[in-house]
Amino acid sequence: HETEVYSRVVGYLRPVSQWNEGKQEEFRERSTFAMPGPAARPVAKV
Repeated sequence: HETEVYSRVVGYLRPVSQWNEGKQEEFRERSTFAMPGPAARPVAKV
């Protein structure tokens, strides 16, 4: 069985297998990263 990979494109999810060859290559070249700690901090109430 093959796993279907989805990625967000302009606000909606779409299977990568339905992308054109150029976009699929861009997807393969992408780097992922993780932000250390919380990505946002709480906002104080005024």
